[in-house]
Amino acid sequence: MTDQPSGDFTRLLQELGEDGRDVLPEALPRIYQDLRRLAAHYLGRERADHTLQPTALVHEAYLRLADQDRVRWRNRSHFIGVAAQLMRRILVDHARAHHAGKRGGHDTRIPLDDAIEPAAPDRGVDLLALDDALVRLAAIDARQARIVDLRYFGGLNIDETADAIGLSPATVKREWQMARAWLYRELAPSS
Repeated sequence: MTDQPSGDFTRLLQELGEDGRDVLPEALPRIYQDLRRLAAHYLGRERADHTLQPTALVHEAYLRLADQDRVRWRNRSHFIGVAAQLMRRILVDHARAHHAGKRGGHDTRIPLDDAIEPAAPDRGVDLLALDDALVRLAAIDARQARIVDLRYFGGLNIDETADAIGLSPATVKREWQMARAWLYRELAPSS
């Protein structure tokens, strides 16, 4: 995601967090472009008339990150993973408010690209349906749901995801494949 070495950012998070002070004011400028790209990636999959802009999404995520006063940031992947989850929550909340305002209006649709099935790159999925499916997956297998959050919403690769949650890359790859298959089945249109 960034040209800055992951170890430098991790070291910054650890050094700044040692004395219990807020690390975000010093850490955010170093990772802002990553968060902005992540927000642009999310919003690029939204409807054309979406009212949130990437900068607004990053700033809202920052406000929510600032409320995470008990988090001990482990590394860059952990930081991006939490930010990705917060952005997902913001977009889902926004979609629910929009959907409620329209009383059954257009659903927010996002392409799952190769996250679900590589053969269907333009397949769109309702963001609310995806969120509901991830909540159901978390009830069955919280680790797989977390892997989907980090990989799909956080944009982390297999190694970064493994590092963020403390698993081997092989385990993450296997769990990712199982989660994708489960989500594909859950989100497939009923015949």
